[in-house]
Amino acid sequence: MTKIFFLASTFVVLLTFCAVAEQVALQKPSQADSARFDKVYNQMSARFKAELPLDRASESERAAFLSDIALLLTEEKTFRSDDVSLFFLIDKKHNIGSSYVPKDLVPLAKNTLFAINRADLSLRPEAYEALEEMARASQKDGITLLVSSTYRSYEYQKNLFQRWVRIDGLEEAERESAREGTSQHQLGTAVDFGSITDDFDETPMGQWVYKHASEYGWSLSFPKQYEDVTGYRWECWHFRFIGKTACRVQKKWFNNVQQYMLEFLDAWKKSE
Repeated sequence: MTKIFFLASTFVVLLTFCAVAEQVALQKPSQADSARFDKVYNQMSARFKAELPLDRASESERAAFLSDIALLLTEEKTFRSDDVSLFFLIDKKHNIGSSYVPKDLVPLAKNTLFAINRADLSLRPEAYEALEEMARASQKDGITLLVSSTYRSYEYQKNLFQRWVRIDGLEEAERESAREGTSQHQLGTAVDFGSITDDFDETPMGQWVYKHASEYGWSLSFPKQYEDVTGYRWECWHFRFIGKTACRVQKKWFNNVQQYMLEFLDAWKKSE
């Protein structure tokens, strides 16, 4: 009986030690990780650093931040290897090129889950599954989502940008439309919902999407008052699928700004 009690007590002590060790490890990042963080953080924009003073975070906060970055990178390894990452950074400075086409695009046909307003829509399989999941949830709340734009080819985007140049002039077109090779739509993971107008966020559909999209892995790409960060004016209808974990990390650490998170992840991976 004494031996059993001793073994049990030893086991409890070991469990306690492991728990304490794990907590200590979380509170203090390694020197290598801290140095890497400083290097990457210093590359970020002045506005990024002003809004996200992570360099002044406590050791435990920095450890928690780095843990979430590691979690995203671990999740990224589970993404299909024959296509670009769901975290791929594409913007005015990062061009994916004319030859890229997402793998296994899924056509959006008429269905009972969500509405479509044209016959040539398609998404990457991961985004399509997430759209279906979100559409099921919205219908339970009496909202039927309308999908107005999805994947766009390089050539389609080229023609679209030139169309807006003819309508609004080059300066205004640069604020509202991506040049070919720089559009999230070419990734096959972006959706324009509803009317594609500035009042979308005031509609019941828009309000539902704003409240619940992140629960299904969809992130608003071009938020209000961040044109200097994203390169584009506010687009309340444009959401990109990045996954549920990324949406959580974006909200927790990056002021819920997708561009901030994707820029940091890109710089972090390049710093290896």
